[in-house]
Amino acid sequence: MLNNKTILITGGTGSFGHHFVDYVLKYYEPRKIIIYSRDEYKQFIMNNEYKKHGEFLRFFIGDVRDEARLKMAMKGVDYVIHAAALKQVPACEYNPNEAIKTNINGAMNVITASLEAGVKKVIALSTDKAVNPINLYGGTKLVSDKLFAAANAYSGTDGTRFAVVRYGNVAGSRGSVIPFFQSIIDKGGKELPITDYRMTRFWISLEEGVQLVVKALEEAHGGETFISKIPSFKITDLAQAMLPGCEMPEVGIREGEKLHEIMVTREDSLHTYEYEKHFIVYPHYNWWGSKDVLPGGKPVEPEFEYSSGTNSQWLSTGDIKRLLKTDLDKY
Repeated sequence: MLNNKTILITGGTGSFGHHFVDYVLKYYEPRKIIIYSRDEYKQFIMNNEYKKHGEFLRFFIGDVRDEARLKMAMKGVDYVIHAAALKQVPACEYNPNEAIKTNINGAMNVITASLEAGVKKVIALSTDKAVNPINLYGGTKLVSDKLFAAANAYSGTDGTRFAVVRYGNVAGSRGSVIPFFQSIIDKGGKELPITDYRMTRFWISLEEGVQLVVKALEEAHGGETFISKIPSFKITDLAQAMLPGCEMPEVGIREGEKLHEIMVTREDSLHTYEYEKHFIVYPHYNWWGSKDVLPGGKPVEPEFEYSSGTNSQWLSTGDIKRLLKTDLDKY
């Protein structure tokens, strides 16, 4: 599906962008991959990393806040992956105007530019924090998700299709708990602080995240939210897997943090279908007339909730040790 296609990734110098480029170059023969981001140094580093693929990659300096620049960058683009966002919870709380400009206004700019350029499909990356948000970052991403769903109403029956892919913190990604624990271990620390002993999280690798985006590109009709079926783990088990026998002082939950990640709410269960390896939340409102449910799924039970705390799949300490070696060695 991506053969001979031009793909633009906003925020493409991040962890997801690197892995997405690796995946596409391994399994497809794209015409061009455009990395759209505002950090020239990260683009310089990434350009050097992919020199042997130089005929496929283009690097555009630009901000999603800049609608005119986005319109220029999207000329001739078939697919857009919107990964750019301000994601650090404390930074967004302290700089709310900046979070709104990037995460909400930027989403609107991506939508407008995609519609004008005649892009075939746009897949926006979301987060568990957009579900019942308790912090500003989650609030901005909830609005972004709603914008991308509603954008289908502006594109007509044969125009751009917009969909969302939602997952939690990717294992090993910047700002997540694994590199935080690892930095303590690297400095010779003998204890790993736990915010709350009850805390759980989902485990998703970058590979799984990229595969879900590709599935959404292949299957989305517009307005869907794709969510992977992935295992849960306890933060205490992660600490023991990374530093066996360590002390684990409980330091208290941080502002804007939840005990468990939630991907599908009870309210969304009325619109959610379960597939072999993922869930799809279909839009609550559908103004563009596409009420198709993708084949192979079945409705979830009423009041179903997909939470890391009540998940049916769990990782043991041994499982986590194995995944730390296999998943994190790739990036």
